[in-house]
Amino acid sequence: MTDKISIGQLYPTAVSPASLRQTKSTVDLDQTNGKSFQQIFQDKIVRLSQHAEQRLQQRGIQIQPDQMAKIESAIDKAAAKGSKDSLILFKDMALIVNVKNRTIVTAMDGSSMKDNVFTQIDSAVVIS
Repeated sequence: MTDKISIGQLYPTAVSPASLRQTKSTVDLDQTNGKSFQQIFQDKIVRLSQHAEQRLQQRGIQIQPDQMAKIESAIDKAAAKGSKDSLILFKDMALIVNVKNRTIVTAMDGSSMKDNVFTQIDSAVVIS
């Protein structure tokens, strides 16, 4: 039992650890279009403008996490169609969103929407 055993003998089909290392040049950048994690994260987050925050507080509108997920989905759909500024109608609220910046510009509740004209939008998304 004095025979030496090497890793290649135990696991002949094993991959060497050196072949598992990836350099920057071998990482598939096509999936991220060359963007960093921070850039990808920032592209997905929905922001509130200061004006929108004020309107939400004044009008007593609270956006729950599940509602925000639906709003994010609506923004994604508007972006896919090439929208720039969109009206999102959701339950008893209306949101004006800058699609490119993923920013809610203003918000209205049901009573504020009545007899109102929405201008400077190029699309509308209705969420059920």
